[in-house]
Amino acid sequence: MNANPSAQHQPVLLAEAVAALAIRLDGIYVDGTFGRGGHSRAILERLGPTGRLVALDRDPQAIDAGREIADPRLMLVHAAFSRLGEVLDALDVDRVDGVLLDLGVSSPQLDEPLRGMSFRFDAPLDMRMDTTQGETAAEFLARADQSEIEEVIREYGEERFAHALAKAIVAARQQRRISSTGQLAALVAQVVRTREANQHPATRTFQALRIHVNRELEELTLALPEVLGRLRPGGRLAVISFHSLEDRIVKRFLRSAAQPPQPPKGVPVRAADLPAPSLRLIGKPIRPGDAEIARNPRARSAVLRVAEKL
Repeated sequence: MNANPSAQHQPVLLAEAVAALAIRLDGIYVDGTFGRGGHSRAILERLGPTGRLVALDRDPQAIDAGREIADPRLMLVHAAFSRLGEVLDALDVDRVDGVLLDLGVSSPQLDEPLRGMSFRFDAPLDMRMDTTQGETAAEFLARADQSEIEEVIREYGEERFAHALAKAIVAARQQRRISSTGQLAALVAQVVRTREANQHPATRTFQALRIHVNRELEELTLALPEVLGRLRPGGRLAVISFHSLEDRIVKRFLRSAAQPPQPPKGVPVRAADLPAPSLRLIGKPIRPGDAEIARNPRARSAVLRVAEKL
């Protein structure tokens, strides 16, 4: 095992995301998804001695890895980013100068067999980012009815074979509990006969279950207004998304906040009298270049969106 936990994970769009925060030497910043600390280290390098960084992660292994950073400016908290307001209140922090969210699953989570997030290993079907609480993927598949399983696979995996898969899962669990990644991957491969080139048949199903078990889209939907409320004027929000479902949520939220609030339909209000929007969009969405994708193929679907509080 690599002795340096941070070396196991290559942060995506590192320079671009940190630059997007327009870091002030004495500012207070939040890394809502610490992971193995790649973005946090880069932020700390740009902060002055009076700056502060609050780093959150729901994964206890990420928190343990972060304890190697001996920097008094860093406050590391085991919490989901949807609890940002609660965390900042506990730290007696009212407003912050920037927030970075690097969404989705980290490489260490995918590469650690016991986390059960990858079909590359035969391991317990867990999939939880926070292994201290919540329902595992195996527990969900054991208790959910066919319609709920189908809805999860279709909505979160965008899998066109969702109905057949849910039916096969319910039939299979009557014979034997689906408790390992290998079992599930083999079952999916029997049902999903066609798939995109170079993509495993179980890719979409594993993504769907992971998103559901961790409530990833709900967490994001809760967090974005919380972040907006905590940014001081001129503060920046930078969000890195990795698939269309989460990017859609981010894009719609930012666009909505960048427009003046609309009055009730039928109420005559002059445009000049409308309240000012909350955010200003900064630049166009940023994607990794060819060189980064060559170094880190997992970066290929990433997109960075940036906005500034007005």
